[in-house]
Amino acid sequence: MTRSFADRHIGPDTNELDRILDTVGVGSMGELAARAVPASILDAVGETGLDVLPPAVSEHDALTELAALAHSNTVATSMIGLGYYDTLTPPVLVRNLLENPAWYTAYTPYQPEISQGRLEALLNFQTMVSDLTGMEVANASMLDEATAAAEAMTLLQRANRKSTSQRLLVDTDLFPQTRTVLTTRAEPLGITLVEADLSSGELPEGDFFGVVLQTPGASGRIADPAAVIAAAHDRGALVAVGADLLALTLITPPGDLGADVCFGTTQRFGVPLGFGGPHAGYLAVRTAHARQLPGRLVGVSVDADGDRAYRLALQTREQHIRREKATSNICTAQVLLAIVAAMYASYHGADGLRAIARRVHGHAERLAGGLGDAVVHERFFDTVLVSVPGGAEAVVAKAKGRGINLRLVDADHVSVACDEATTEAQVAIVLECFGAGGMPETAALPSIETRTSAYLTHPAFTRYHTETAMLRYLRQLSDKDIALDRSMIPLGSCTMKLNATAEMEPITWPGFARLHPYAPVEDTPGMLRVIEDLEHWLAAVTGYDRVSLQPNAGSQGEYVGLLAIRRYHLDRGDTHRDTCLIPSSAHGTNAASAAMAGLRVEVVKCRDNGDVDLDDLRAKIADHADRLACIMITYPSTHGVYEHEVAELCALVHDAGGQVYVDGANLNALVGLARPGRFGGDVSHLNLHKTFCIPHGGGGPGVGPVAVRDHLAPYLPGDPLQPDSHAVSAARYGSASILPITWAYIRMMGADGLRRATLTAIASANYLARRLDPHFPVLYTGENGMVAHECILDLREITKRTGVTVDDVAKRLADYGFHAPTMSFPVAGTLMVEPTESENLEELDAFADAMIAIKGEIDEVAAGTWPVEQSPLRGAPHTAAALVGDWNYPYSRETAVYPLGVHSRRAKVWPAVRRIDGAFGDRNLVCSCPPLEAYTD
Repeated sequence: MTRSFADRHIGPDTNELDRILDTVGVGSMGELAARAVPASILDAVGETGLDVLPPAVSEHDALTELAALAHSNTVATSMIGLGYYDTLTPPVLVRNLLENPAWYTAYTPYQPEISQGRLEALLNFQTMVSDLTGMEVANASMLDEATAAAEAMTLLQRANRKSTSQRLLVDTDLFPQTRTVLTTRAEPLGITLVEADLSSGELPEGDFFGVVLQTPGASGRIADPAAVIAAAHDRGALVAVGADLLALTLITPPGDLGADVCFGTTQRFGVPLGFGGPHAGYLAVRTAHARQLPGRLVGVSVDADGDRAYRLALQTREQHIRREKATSNICTAQVLLAIVAAMYASYHGADGLRAIARRVHGHAERLAGGLGDAVVHERFFDTVLVSVPGGAEAVVAKAKGRGINLRLVDADHVSVACDEATTEAQVAIVLECFGAGGMPETAALPSIETRTSAYLTHPAFTRYHTETAMLRYLRQLSDKDIALDRSMIPLGSCTMKLNATAEMEPITWPGFARLHPYAPVEDTPGMLRVIEDLEHWLAAVTGYDRVSLQPNAGSQGEYVGLLAIRRYHLDRGDTHRDTCLIPSSAHGTNAASAAMAGLRVEVVKCRDNGDVDLDDLRAKIADHADRLACIMITYPSTHGVYEHEVAELCALVHDAGGQVYVDGANLNALVGLARPGRFGGDVSHLNLHKTFCIPHGGGGPGVGPVAVRDHLAPYLPGDPLQPDSHAVSAARYGSASILPITWAYIRMMGADGLRRATLTAIASANYLARRLDPHFPVLYTGENGMVAHECILDLREITKRTGVTVDDVAKRLADYGFHAPTMSFPVAGTLMVEPTESENLEELDAFADAMIAIKGEIDEVAAGTWPVEQSPLRGAPHTAAALVGDWNYPYSRETAVYPLGVHSRRAKVWPAVRRIDGAFGDRNLVCSCPPLEAYTD
């Protein structure tokens, strides 16, 4: 029998599924849907909106179609610049990192003991950024350069406690897409942007809380920022500088000149153009502002044996704690791309990067030498601005005819950007297009090499310059991690499903990977077809009318949806509608996103069964009727159940003039069964890295499209090169190069496959709930005793009785070879389990067996066999090194590391370190590679 792609994607076969359904207590998938999903929202079979999808095809046929689309794109030589540059990704990184499931299927390192490899790689990234910018602390990446700039803006305001100004001074030479995103983010917060040419070093009149500069500027000009930084500080303002990391190998870094914050992108460090993303932005600060940094920060701590260990530090997941008072709504990063950039720097080292920079600058100097007085700026790094009065369009057209894309600045100016891939032959062609003959000598221009401080001196950047060394380093790091290539990752709310090879293969094809986001539209028909198909398919799947693919994370999708609601009310004259109702169970980013969108958060209570309390909702609506903007709900709920009153909830809000935002985090429990756009939603964001198979990549990349009903469509984000577009990302289609993953998934699954996936995920979750409930009570179920795609296991009574905590169970699971479920969210003292449709029955049973065995160990603690402090639960995880040292525990070495016996069916995964002391790491904050002496101690 020929197996379809859906058969390969979905774990349980027919016989296994029969056993699962029998345990759940239903006779068929149809009965499962009827028992789990409220009849009021359940679509009839054949009326799910999926009829617009094309029939499912095989992996080979889907790849053939995608190859044709990629081939229809024109991979021209891009010399457009504006923060996007062609780069030569070392093949050792392509094959062993970008294309390696050990790296791209990993989850966010919230369980650091089994994530030491990617944490070390991210620490390298932070060190690279800190060294090159001259700053003291860098985070573990941002979503792109423009969002990094927006986060820098709000950081400056938070950090500048002396200023009461709401004005931000922005240099006119900032990248235009960055300025657009700043404008979008500033308006709801009441921040006024003031633009000025700061090249002279003088500031305009008035007070500012901060100043934002770019070096080199969008025009290519290198202006010394020292005078502006000094003047700003004299006026009580803090300064953020957008800086090109490759240029910083030659020019004086902003940190050496007194800047307070640096931001930018690491794209040109080996990360393909990808029509705009995904790319790892960066954000770096002075130590004084370290606790204001948004996003993720990797720190150095110690484990139970006193050995050095890495962990996420400080405000990680602060949205769940501070909610609307969080510094940012960003709860993800661009981990996979940050690691590519860090390894690119490691592979080349300081000397290699400097040589690349000099070669790039040399090409720009040759252009300037051939163009003479037409060159506008005397000091530049890679980008030459050329004055051709009235002739700019003709020059760009000539170059286009020769296979090179230049940037048309205006009728009189053309910008030419060189990069790592630029050749002398291409420089010669560009000169011919300007009417300059021959290949000139390098222009007699002032040297830009003013940097005196050292960088990348750590062993991480000096040891791995051969392919053998780099290959082994990458393998050594990945062996320290648990990813989907080694184990089920049963994280509730996070949906760690199969990322199929056929879906992943196209992302490194040149036809998708080497497109500039601002390439001429005629160059990108295949990419635009992928985008158009996805917009159409996702609208049909969700029951909405329009989709924007621009947001490059779920948090950004939330923000776009709430901005659309806010602007809708404002356009209707409802300026007083500024209140967002959010259930107490909601994901923390919901509240943070609402605050960023200029909305006031009011919390709605939940009942004991986890459902939104409709009585409290009615009371809140009555209290805020005139001010009600919207409600944000997650469906199925964050508690893992289908709330049966969701249609009534939506109607109550609509009747009061509000909008309904349905968080699409759990859409994988709805596809093919119910559509939020049809049961009451006005807007939803979707997590393509969850429901639609884009891999987590250790905590990024992701895509968070927004789907809306027609009345909100005018408020979707547009082209970031247009100032009034309300863009939230630096590129119009966000992280476009990974969209073929979702395209391939939908194309290969088809309507029936997608529906099967949803039902199998629900069946598997209910199967685990049935198996584990006698040992760890399932906290919430729906009206018919069913859960949705995940279930919450309640350990609170166990903890009260024995002292064993969710942390103990999570760490002990590592000894059994499993990643832990989600801990203490949405309810403290619980574990949230989500098996997904991709795990077969053997893996589900292995996880259940491990959990039941751990319950047996807890019972031993309760019986007094082991004190909790001396139990294998509290001693977990156990490393190989721990076995050969002194053994002072009341349980055996075998119990520690082979709890199911040496000959258990599961291959042993050895944790890299013992349990990590998080408090020590926060008290002694170290967020870059340890000093050289640490390696000789």
